Amino acid sequence: MTPSGIVCNIQRYSIHDGPGIRTLVFLKGCPLKCIWCANPESQLARPEIVVTPKRCIGCGKCIVRCPEKAIISTPAGNTLDRNKCIACGFCVEECSAEGLQLMGQRLTVDEVVKEIEGDGIFYACSGGGVTLSGGEPFYQPEFTFSLLKAFKKQGLNTAVETCGHASFKLIEPCLPYLDLILYDIKHLDPDLHQKFTGVENALILSNARKLAAKGVKLVIRIPLVPGLNDSETNLIQTVEFAREIGIGEVHLLPYHEFGRQKYLQLGRECALDINPPGTERMEEIRRFLSGRGLIIQVGG
Repeated sequence: MTPSGIVCNIQRYSIHDGPGIRTLVFLKGCPLKCIWCANPESQLARPEIVVTPKRCIGCGKCIVRCPEKAIISTPAGNTLDRNKCIACGFCVEECSAEGLQLMGQRLTVDEVVKEIEGDGIFYACSGGGVTLSGGEPFYQPEFTFSLLKAFKKQGLNTAVETCGHASFKLIEPCLPYLDLILYDIKHLDPDLHQKFTGVENALILSNARKLAAKGVKLVIRIPLVPGLNDSETNLIQTVEFAREIGIGEVHLLPYHEFGRQKYLQLGRECALDINPPGTERMEEIRRFLSGRGLIIQVGG
């Protein structure tokens, strides 16, 4: 039987997540709960209903169709009781206005490969390929392994975006089928890492060392969040850690607010209310970290 997993989204024509033009396959589920997460729809490893109230035309078809009676009509508009909702998707089928959408569906490896097979011309012309993202790809390790193996069988360049918080026994089998790992390091301080992401960083740093020792092409990425992890101390420690384990490239990813609306659509509260770092601030940090024997790049 072909392995399957929960896919959040498939995004085409990305130029920021590995070399060339790439297709991103977002998998659902993540062991971290970063307070700055821009993709909250990918945190839970199960389908969810995304609600956009302003699109609702008040037809009431979703209410009639819902087998769990989880959609309620109120004077302010329809509301979704997420304690009752089982994300069956029947309401989505009835919503022609796309006020309700199903985020996450179970796909087989063959279905994913078929979905992206028409993108090959873009890979060939640009040196691109496929990047698995999330969520956290290694949260669905068997599916990730099978996808990478299938992509390589197609002759595709492969990459994974990972937070590194997974057993190395789950990561290691994927290495023969990986050309690049984009490796997020959120904070070097274990207590602050725990505070901001919900987990300590010991496993993440240990896996980074093991991957570097195996000669895997690894790029360290720092999601820069003003006031949380952009201190000189943390930045220097992170870059020095990368140099210590033999990594030659660090990407600085500026925090953005694109995820704020998503929290509302998922019925959750966004825990962060800060302004993104501007272009000048990012360039200031890049210059500050340059000259340490590494390639320091904004974005990527």
